[in-house]
Amino acid sequence: MDITYISLWKILIDKEMNKTQLKEAVGVSSNFIAKMGKNEPVAIEMLMKIAIALVVDISEIIGSE
Repeated sequence: MDITYISLWKILIDKEMNKTQLKEAVGVSSNFIAKMGKNEPVAIEMLMKIAIALVVDISEIIGSE
């Protein structure tokens, strides 16, 4: 089972945000965003920060293939 962040990217589009704005809002590095762009695993704590910043449930930003 592979991790995917496609739902997160769709949420960003709906909120008219780009990855740079997300990075700044959450306080994560460019490397962190790059890992997510490659669907690599990242720390759950950081995913929680993203969910809080976007006012969504964590289950809305991650999925599996």
